[in-house]
Amino acid sequence: MTEDLVDDSWLRLDNQICFALHAASRAFNALYRDVLSELGLTYPQYLVMLVLWEHGELGVKQIGEQLRLDSGTLSPLLKRLEANGLVRRERSAVDERSVTVRPTATGAALREQAARLPGRIAAATGLDVAEVAELRDRINRLTAALDTAELPDSPAACG
Repeated sequence: MTEDLVDDSWLRLDNQICFALHAASRAFNALYRDVLSELGLTYPQYLVMLVLWEHGELGVKQIGEQLRLDSGTLSPLLKRLEANGLVRRERSAVDERSVTVRPTATGAALREQAARLPGRIAAATGLDVAEVAELRDRINRLTAALDTAELPDSPAACG
């Protein structure tokens, strides 16, 4: 096989794993936009609430680490959630640069409504529960590998 043939094959859009994941992400975002409108949340706000429902009170830095968001993206999200009465932000008395966030009673109560969303989303995938779990685990392994990857020289090693 010549180098040109390998390049032609790997440069087809339908052979790109990055595009397949991008398209799936956009499809998920559209689906979540519809179901989350019932809760009055955007998808990024929902992710913040998931982290807070799981951990209770967290620092902004810890939320950002969990969600892979920088403070410039996270701060406006938190301000909107606070303005909507779902979270409370407080500066640390010890270190005023540090801000903690926790759900309010209203934010905590929203968890009950959100509890039915994962089942609805899973059903929309057309996959059974085991397949969803397997796919999630494979994507998590892919993400971990990409986080530590060094870019290979061989075009056949990517895609």
